[in-house]
Amino acid sequence: MVNNMKKIPLRTCALTKEKLDKRELFRIVRNKEGEVFVDDTLKANGRGVYLKKDANIINKAKDKKILDYHLGVKVSDEIYDELISKL
Repeated sequence: MVNNMKKIPLRTCALTKEKLDKRELFRIVRNKEGEVFVDDTLKANGRGVYLKKDANIINKAKDKKILDYHLGVKVSDEIYDELISKL
């Protein structure tokens, strides 16, 4: 029996550690120049971190500085505000 189902790419939320379809997550990237931005394409070059598309998760990540930890740089509040505005 041949399985024609395409494999769904799963990614892990940095805060909840849940494995989710990458379309259910935001991807935040730090590139070689040290710039941090929200990657809407999900394909930008650089170190990427995923966060669940949920206001509570985003606010907890902000409080715990999860993105700072994973990306190794200070992430501005504007990034979190941008994530909230995209919900």
